[in-house]
Amino acid sequence: MSESATTVVVADDSVLLRDGVVRLLEESGFEVLAAVGDADQLSEALSEQSPDLVLVDVRMPPTFTDEGIQAAIAIRERSPQQAVVVLSQYVEETYATQLLAGDVAGLGYLLKDRVVDINDFVESLRRVAGGGSAVDAEVVQQILSRSQRGSELARLTPREGEVLAAMAEGLSNAGIGEKLVISLGAVEKHISNVFTKLDLEPVEGAHRRVLAVLTYMNERR
Repeated sequence: MSESATTVVVADDSVLLRDGVVRLLEESGFEVLAAVGDADQLSEALSEQSPDLVLVDVRMPPTFTDEGIQAAIAIRERSPQQAVVVLSQYVEETYATQLLAGDVAGLGYLLKDRVVDINDFVESLRRVAGGGSAVDAEVVQQILSRSQRGSELARLTPREGEVLAAMAEGLSNAGIGEKLVISLGAVEKHISNVFTKLDLEPVEGAHRRVLAVLTYMNERR
């Protein structure tokens, strides 16, 4: 295994899914330091290992409800720089909002059923491990549906909303242009409009791109 390989700890209660993810990661050049089945084992693994990335399912024992995402929140509270990707079959809206309400650098929330391209999935993991973000658009939309900031977001045109959703996925301007099949200049114009309509003026020490995504995700503001 290469010394430069991205190291990962995997937490998923399903043995078949966990082993499948581990095999996929190893075949893609990652180094899996541990693969565990519940939040307690995850905590123990992280006390012994310092991975570049933690990949965790939402539902784990004992109640199979939200132990995984609560563990992800706890990990980020203890170690804000720890890269974490939640990989789930559904959106746990309340905890997802809590997880994503802070600095989204090094965070991801992906839906298992919407992973249709292995290369894109692997690239998303690498992006998060490198300090970027990767949030599925469906996650953003479900959080947005509960948001109390609809009046501000309603100012956006449909295309500006699509651009903001793509920003929440962690895509670069070039990536947004490729995804939406529009020019780089059009992307930059739409992003500028988003900043203006969400009243996000340039502020020293604040990244407007991050602030726009947080505005999009935060249901309690």
